[in-house]
Amino acid sequence: MDLTVIWAFIIAFAVLAYVVLDGFDLGTGILFPFLGRHENRDTAMNTVAPIWDGNETWLILGGGGLFAVFPLAYAVIMPAVYAPIIVMLLGLIFRGVAFEFRFKTVKGRFLWDLSFFIGSLAAAFAQGIALGTLVQGIEVEGRAYAGGWFDWFTPFSIVTGVAVVVGYSLLGATWLVMKTEGELHRIAARYAFVTGIGTLALIGGVSLWMPFIQPEFYTRWFTFPQILFVAPVPLLVAFAAFSLFSSLAKGAHYKPFLSALALFTLAFAGLGINFWPNIIPPDITIWDVAAPESSQKFLLVGASVLIPLILIYTGYAYWVFRGKVVEGEGYHH
Repeated sequence: MDLTVIWAFIIAFAVLAYVVLDGFDLGTGILFPFLGRHENRDTAMNTVAPIWDGNETWLILGGGGLFAVFPLAYAVIMPAVYAPIIVMLLGLIFRGVAFEFRFKTVKGRFLWDLSFFIGSLAAAFAQGIALGTLVQGIEVEGRAYAGGWFDWFTPFSIVTGVAVVVGYSLLGATWLVMKTEGELHRIAARYAFVTGIGTLALIGGVSLWMPFIQPEFYTRWFTFPQILFVAPVPLLVAFAAFSLFSSLAKGAHYKPFLSALALFTLAFAGLGINFWPNIIPPDITIWDVAAPESSQKFLLVGASVLIPLILIYTGYAYWVFRGKVVEGEGYHH
């Protein structure tokens, strides 16, 4: 058993769990100003209030795991993306404070609404920029970051930033479709349709742009026989997209959210295909930057206890707060 590979999958899983789970509550925040009456905003916030902070556990697990198991990767990637990461953390702080303060005030509510929106938007955009920076490659000399302060600021990273914002908005809209009824449900369904089209366009645009950034990506997607292995991903994306729009057209409640999750998971799988076995494109592999085997073993013992625990309490929280959120009343089973 190759411990390094196991750890690469654990961290990839933590990142995917974070993107999917925190994605819809960041998305709810991004849609916040566009939900009409303030009662709708109250209801939207109530849908994520019991679970939003648990969703961020995965961010800590992903970042902490990277630091512990792939310390060199952490040391190279972090200086390359300090600016967007700090913006993301500030955005998450603003959001968290807005959650607590919004219900305590009437006069100042618009300020907390605004900080909830801006915090969500900034966090999502910063995550997209960090992703774009990693995909386009990081300059490394010796064993250290060799790029400049603003290497993260490129047309490609801006587009990936926008793609993440629109994608999270889709997750947020489909989450509200699933969790609300009446007027808010209809508004959310409308946004789900628009953001669904935007997300697909941006996934397509970024996917077509990627192979021209790194020659390595081009060989993975467009040469024989590799193309046989990767062909299912775009086909499944098309299937998930069909499922999303057909279920929205039929007025389904649960299926649009599950289809949006499938789209995100497939986009993530596509990224994985581009990267593997590199952790920093174009040529730094997971084995180059891994911690000693003894450290990996020690950490794996902790992870094998903690990750199931996190999954259990996350699942339990979602189970307890299943069902629709009714305006002015909170959760209904």
